[in-house]
Amino acid sequence: MLEKLLTVAATLPKDASTAALVGRVDRPGLGPSVVRVNADATLTDITATFPTVSRLCNQPDPAAALQAAAGEDLGDLAAILKSMTDGSGPRLLAPIDLQTVKAAGVTFPVSMIERMIEEALRGDMSNSSKRSEVIGRIKESVGSISALTPATPEALKLLQYLTDVNGLNLSSTYPQVGLGEKAEIFTKQAVPLASVGHGSEAGYNADSKWTNPEPELVSVVNAHGVIVGATLGNDVNDRYLEGLSALLLGVAKDRRGSSALGPFIRLFDDGFGLSAIRNIQVNLSVDGLDEFHEDGVNSMAEIRRDPQDALAKQLFDIHDYPDGVVLFNGTGIIPNSDRGGPGTGFFHKTGDVVHIHADELGGLANVMVPTGEVRMHEHSMFRFMAALAQRGVLQGAQD
Repeated sequence: MLEKLLTVAATLPKDASTAALVGRVDRPGLGPSVVRVNADATLTDITATFPTVSRLCNQPDPAAALQAAAGEDLGDLAAILKSMTDGSGPRLLAPIDLQTVKAAGVTFPVSMIERMIEEALRGDMSNSSKRSEVIGRIKESVGSISALTPATPEALKLLQYLTDVNGLNLSSTYPQVGLGEKAEIFTKQAVPLASVGHGSEAGYNADSKWTNPEPELVSVVNAHGVIVGATLGNDVNDRYLEGLSALLLGVAKDRRGSSALGPFIRLFDDGFGLSAIRNIQVNLSVDGLDEFHEDGVNSMAEIRRDPQDALAKQLFDIHDYPDGVVLFNGTGIIPNSDRGGPGTGFFHKTGDVVHIHADELGGLANVMVPTGEVRMHEHSMFRFMAALAQRGVLQGAQD
């Protein structure tokens, strides 16, 4: 099933011939290499010019620097995608390296409602009658919030009604970040180089009865807090743990193989910029070995916190990221089909193929396995740097 998505057509954007695309390839004997995708769907290794994607993204004009970079011809992308199906050669990696990986939550109205449901049910989907009661109560109370912008007088009024003892007296955990001044932003990948790329295994918590993919637009932000490109991501989540307690968010979110990114970063240029990512539609398909199918569309036009003016700004208001940062922007898709019978909700099974795709960014496909079984392809920052040093590309590298 995954093999059908490891094709050039399924991997690259619709307008790939005019897009500024950069990624990473694990080359046998050499290690992680920065590559440019050319107009004819061939790859050029530009590691000698830009040893890391982070350094490229911190250039004054990353797209122009990418196109001007000299490098080594690696041949057709199609051949590398084919080699990934049998493990015979190079493979795509997540298209980031030194960047910090962060994620924003509750940035879409539906996300706030679903998180409130999780919390009310304490992560337990088994009581279908209780679930219906909770969903009805919350949705009736919240009403239509799709047009509300967080921190506006209207949003703050609703926040007070939901959480005040003289209102509904609900928990303030999720309404606060859904309607208040500050967004929820957390560390998605605490271990450097731990994100997985297109065609790799991604991990879910097999001990949980309530797990799901989260298809998202991922902003690529330089060291100055400016978004310079975008890619696709799967913010794999354990809804049981998050619903049990918001303080378990880190355990629910930051797991082996739970951060999937790719296939490539599309850098901003004259044909692709902020206006494009603010309106991208991110599509999700899940196909199981049991013939289960789920799909949906995450429209960035429905996000209630702007990727640049709100989310990236909040990141850099409180921290420095000298190597840049990538930020999952949140999702408006929360799969909730009852996969195991009435009231069970959605949960992953081993072998699920998750395909996240957008016309402007291509397709990211991963096969789901329990987190303990994920075969990580990158482990050590020291080994990564040692490989670059052995190639002699660090000395005199462009800053």
